[in-house]
Amino acid sequence: MLYTSTRNKNLKVTSSEAITRGISEEGGLFVPCEIPKISQKDIEEMILMSYTERAKKILSLYLTDFTPEELEHCVNGAYREGKFASEKIAPLATLNRNAEILELFWGPTCAFKDMALQILPYLLTTASKRVAPDKEIIILVATSGDTGKAALEGFKDVDRTRILVFYPADGVSPMQKLQMATQEGKNVGVCAIKGNFDDAQTGVKKILTNKNVSAKLAENKMMFSSANSINWGRLVPQIVYYCSAYCDYLEKNPGLKEINVVVPTGNFGNILAAYYAREMGIPVKTLICASNTNNVLTDFLKTGEYNRNRPFYTTTSPSMDILISSNLERLLFHLSGENDEEIRAYMKELSTQGRYQVKPELKEKIKTLFEAGFLTEENVEKTINQTYPTYLSDTHTAVAIGVYNDYVEKTGDKTPTIIAATASPYKFAKSVLTALKGKKPNIDEFSMITELSKLTNTTIPTPLANLQDKKIRFTKIVDIDEMENCVYDLLHI
Repeated sequence: MLYTSTRNKNLKVTSSEAITRGISEEGGLFVPCEIPKISQKDIEEMILMSYTERAKKILSLYLTDFTPEELEHCVNGAYREGKFASEKIAPLATLNRNAEILELFWGPTCAFKDMALQILPYLLTTASKRVAPDKEIIILVATSGDTGKAALEGFKDVDRTRILVFYPADGVSPMQKLQMATQEGKNVGVCAIKGNFDDAQTGVKKILTNKNVSAKLAENKMMFSSANSINWGRLVPQIVYYCSAYCDYLEKNPGLKEINVVVPTGNFGNILAAYYAREMGIPVKTLICASNTNNVLTDFLKTGEYNRNRPFYTTTSPSMDILISSNLERLLFHLSGENDEEIRAYMKELSTQGRYQVKPELKEKIKTLFEAGFLTEENVEKTINQTYPTYLSDTHTAVAIGVYNDYVEKTGDKTPTIIAATASPYKFAKSVLTALKGKKPNIDEFSMITELSKLTNTTIPTPLANLQDKKIRFTKIVDIDEMENCVYDLLHI
């Protein structure tokens, strides 16, 4: 299995190279040259497997230069007993007779990013020993909330790595900010920026592709990589949980044939993983993209025009407050017939004009695969309230549930559906309490999670409860143009 770049299809690298480098030097994203297939027999065999066994099977199809022993080490290390609060790692919870909630928040930071970021450090250190044995890997991350903490926790004190996370100072929840500011580990750094997530993401991409910065790192026997979903090593573990969820759903309903999948997404990575699962052979009828008020993806999937020239809204679902959806580039590359020239043109237009319009034939291909909808802030609150007590959801999952409800009402489609639940409601206690009680709580963050627990008779996740006694370590806030110097400060170069 080889990988190529969305902006240079003549490039061919191994999975180890793709994971170690994170992003291609011309700014393209690595994608598999072919998508492996699984048969109905494979699916039936996976039903009897544990999550870790399913992960080994799926990852072995993509990471063919990893030995079985290496994959065993990576998977067992990431999903070993005690790492996740649920024995099933990513369990299903019933919403109604036609929909199951795929709970992806039982990891150490209570968000779906743990599903990939607990294994990425193992994949990256294994790959880098093969590709760059004499280099220290410098992980650079932009986060809209959950990725940052999950990456910090995953890479904490991992040998031959250092990690620096940038987040928008006013664009994450108080709990997300506290999780990052109190992060332990001798190789970690956190810095807020004066801007939004797109500013942070653009700044990180510029640093990662800056030849002068890379040369300075090389002089110090260092090299960049990324823990954002632009890194294939972040995306490939997410394919696993969609394959696993279908197996669990099939076990519950032996007559199950095709399914729909609903994903709340901003950067397009999580729903792209579901697309890859579909292309592998998981019978997904429709991929439903759920957006919040920053509905750039909804508009694109319906019109074929991607336009980030619009107001940016800070919402109660901050991990989706994104106007530049990086992983969309991968989908366009696949559906355009791997036309790297076309992709380069789209990305250049996005960079210079803030918009691009895909060709009519590409637009039609997208529309056969995807449906899309968005939820206003008012309706997010309403959905949380109306879904409880059947299901207690966070704000992001509420976006998905609300969009799913709208889709069913509009189409009458009763196809069995998997809805991705991406975070614990306790990470967004203020918004959830407001939705349930009809008024904003005027208490501190830890009093809010205590009140939410009492109100709903649910248990506060241990990682969040333990934050109260942790020391604040990181308070720095910088302008966007200071991000590069911030990297140098962390690395002492």
